Formats: sequence, structure tokens, C-alpha cells
Amino acid sequence: MSLHRTAADCAQELPGAQLGHPFGDDWEVFKVRGKVFMLMTEVPGRPVVILKADPGEALALRAHNSHITPGYHMNKKHWITLEDGDGVDESLVRELVTESYRLVVAHLPKAEQPVDPHTYPRASR
Repeated sequence: MSLHRTAADCAQELPGAQLGHPFGDDWEVFKVRGKVFMLMTEVPGRPVVILKADPGEALALRAHNSHITPGYHMNKKHWITLEDGDGVDESLVRELVTESYRLVVAHLPKAEQPVDPHTYPRASR
């Protein structure tokens, strides 16, 4: 599994998701309706994916997986960084990307939400 490829493939399947490079070619930034839900880069030389997460869930994820750490250059309470490693498989990556998207969509005005974040299918694990 390629961490970046899996995360990007999942993000591109999400309704209204758009890829941009506002911080240069080294950063891939995925947004929905102008709001960031995923960033990808290498730190240093290691591929990472930075995702929004519920604060309680973020704590649990970090406690149970050494490859999930606080958000790199982001709010450490609301963002996580995901790296390749044991326990990081395709289904976990897809689940975390989809949940990040849902969290961002939930904070958009209803008229701008491309999906209902409460009923949009969750990635299966």
C-alpha cells in the first residue's frame, strides 16, 4: 500500500473534494467547499497524511497507534498525522480520510454541504 496514493484515491472519490497546491509542489491539499480536510507531504523524507479528527478520537488513535501523532503544523487537538507502519492499512487510511471529510462538511453551512455528514456512508473497516 502507498500511503499517499491510498489517501489521495479516497479523497478524490469524496463529493466536492478538490486538490490544490497552495503551499507549493511539496504539499497536496484537499479541500471541500474551500475548507481543508487533508494535507499530504514528506517530513523529512517520510510520507505523511494530516487529517482532521474529533479530539477524543484523536487521543484514542494516538494512544493505540505509534504511527498516528499530533497534526504536523496544525492544531494538535483537532488534527492528526498519519505515517506508514504496523497497523496502518488501506481500510484505516480510508476510514480516517472519510471521517476528516465528514467533520469538515459538518461545519459548512447546510446549503454548502455536498452530502449530509450525519448520513454519508462511513468507510467500512
